[in-house]
Amino acid sequence: MILFKIAKKKFGSDKIVGNTDLHYNFHSNYLKNDRNIIVWLPPSYEVSDKTYPVLYMQDGQNLFDPKTSYIGYDWRVDETLSKLIKRKKIEEIITVGICNTEDRLEEYNYFTDKGKKYSEFLIGELKPFIDKNYRTKPDKINTAVMGSSMGGLISFQLAWFLPEVFGKAACMSNSFWVSNREIFDKVKIDTRIREKQKIYIDCGLDEKDLIDDIKKMCSILKEIGTINKNNLYCHFAKGGKHSEIDWAKRLHIPFIFLFKNEK
Repeated sequence: MILFKIAKKKFGSDKIVGNTDLHYNFHSNYLKNDRNIIVWLPPSYEVSDKTYPVLYMQDGQNLFDPKTSYIGYDWRVDETLSKLIKRKKIEEIITVGICNTEDRLEEYNYFTDKGKKYSEFLIGELKPFIDKNYRTKPDKINTAVMGSSMGGLISFQLAWFLPEVFGKAACMSNSFWVSNREIFDKVKIDTRIREKQKIYIDCGLDEKDLIDDIKKMCSILKEIGTINKNNLYCHFAKGGKHSEIDWAKRLHIPFIFLFKNEK
């Protein structure tokens, strides 16, 4: 994969808000490939000895920098987190942006061989690296995943099939249609109680190809009752489309739901 630098922004601040570590060509023995990893550190990280929850986000190149983003507009994760933390809306968190590879479509689906290897990469290689090199809270309640489209699908799958690792998930504009919509039957037969697990699911009302599936998943999750009703948040954004611009606009909603400052 081509290496990149965090570039100056086209809007707002001239540079990335906060401290960011770049880990180039992070290798996976499970997937036999390399990818770049971006770690965003919260404001107090350099001046305290505190430990922090960790959010693992798919499509890392789209999160912080418009020059590396798919359409030239990033999610503004750094700006949104910084504002919410400053206003004490959320607790401080470490955010790990996992850049995708040319195998994105297979890696972001747990029902494929590469999807299962991707989950092994996260659990067996990336998470141990982050926990070893940063001051994290490594338990499931403080470990979250997030993504959109196929990234939303794999984030949901990781939380659903591996709740002992991922206690929180934000899944935006999910591609529940892949693998002949197999995910619906898999969810119905999993009877594990998930009272403490938090799952956020959303969709833009203009995403006509996705909205029925997402409404169906929300209904199923409410019907089977394995998640506490207070820990499931389904949101439908008026005028929302399938783009980084739209995900950036509503990013604060899942951040507050998953990491609300309770103090």
